[in-house]
Amino acid sequence: MLLLAGLAVPYSAVSAQLIESEPTYSVTDFDWVDQDRSRPVPARLYWPTAATPEMSVPLVVFSHGIGGSREGYSYLGKHWSAQGVASLHVQHVGSDEELWRGNPFRMVDRLQAAARETEAIERAADVRFALDQMLSDEMGSRGVAVNRQRLVIAGHSYGANTTLLTIGAQVVREGQTIDYLDSRFSAAVLISAPPFYGESDVATVLNNVSIPTIHVTATDDVIQIPGYHSGIEDRIDIFDAITSPNKFLAVFRGGSHSIFTDRTLTGGRALNAKVKVATADLALAFFDLVFEGDGEALAEWQITWQSILARAPEPMSHDAAQGDSHDSHWTSDELLTASMNFM
Repeated sequence: MLLLAGLAVPYSAVSAQLIESEPTYSVTDFDWVDQDRSRPVPARLYWPTAATPEMSVPLVVFSHGIGGSREGYSYLGKHWSAQGVASLHVQHVGSDEELWRGNPFRMVDRLQAAARETEAIERAADVRFALDQMLSDEMGSRGVAVNRQRLVIAGHSYGANTTLLTIGAQVVREGQTIDYLDSRFSAAVLISAPPFYGESDVATVLNNVSIPTIHVTATDDVIQIPGYHSGIEDRIDIFDAITSPNKFLAVFRGGSHSIFTDRTLTGGRALNAKVKVATADLALAFFDLVFEGDGEALAEWQITWQSILARAPEPMSHDAAQGDSHDSHWTSDELLTASMNFM
C-alpha cells in the first residue's frame, strides 16, 4: 500500500533539513465552533498539495502544549504534509496563547486554571470535534481523501496528556470512570508527556492504551509551571506504564522542554535545529513501521541521529512487555545516570 497513489517513496524518505523551498503543501485555517459546548475550536490544516480525492491521505491531529495555538509546531505540519501526511493542528481556547495576555500578576492563576482537570477533559473533546469536522461532508474532497485507517493523534506536553486521554487513559472520580477514548485513532505520537498529577498509579490510568505509540523526550526536558514540576523521569514512567508491546522511546541528549516547539534557540541553536528535523522524521519512520510494516526507515533514523541520542527507539519484545524488560531496556534510574555522562 502506498502513502499516496502515484508516490513510491516511504514517509521518511526526506532531506536532512526541513523543507522550506517550494511548498508542497497548503495551509488552511478553520474557525470552528462546537455548538454543543459553546466552545470555539480553531484549527490549522497542513495539506499535501499533490493529494486528490482519489488518493488516500493519512491524517495527524495535533494538540499543542499549554499556552500554544494552532500556529505552533509548524515545523511538524510543514514537514509531514510535504511528505504526504496531512496535519490538523487544534487550538484549545481554555489553555492557549491567551494565557500570556492580560494582567501579568494574574498569569500564575491563569496557568493553574488551564491545567485543571476540567480543561483537560475539554481538550479531549476538542480533538474529537475537530476530527469529526475534518471527516464531515463540509470538508469536501479533502474529507473524502483522508484515510480512515491511518488516523494519528499527536501532542506535545499538555497536548501529550490530551493524546493519552484520547487513546484510552482513564481516571476515576467519585466512582465514575472518565473515559475519552476515540477508537478512530490507530497510532499516537507523544512528545514530552507530563504525569497525571494527583494519580499515584499511572499503570492503572494507562492500562487501556493499546494502539502503537512513540514517545519523544530529551534529558533536559523539564516542565516548570507554578504548582507543576516534571522531569524526564515522568516521561519514562509514562512509557514504562503502557503495557502494549507496540511502543517506542527516543531520548535526545540535552535539549529542553520547549525545544519541541517552534522556538529556535532553546536547548542551543545547533541542537534545536537537529532535534526538530529528527523529531519530524522519527514520526514518519514510525508511520512506515505501523502502517507499512517496514522498519527500515526507523533503523536508518537511529543511525542518522545516533550522535544526539541518549536512547534510540527500539521496539519492545512481547516478553519485555510482560515485565521482563530490564535486560533490553534502561530503567528510569539507569537512563538518568547515563544522561549525566552525556552532559
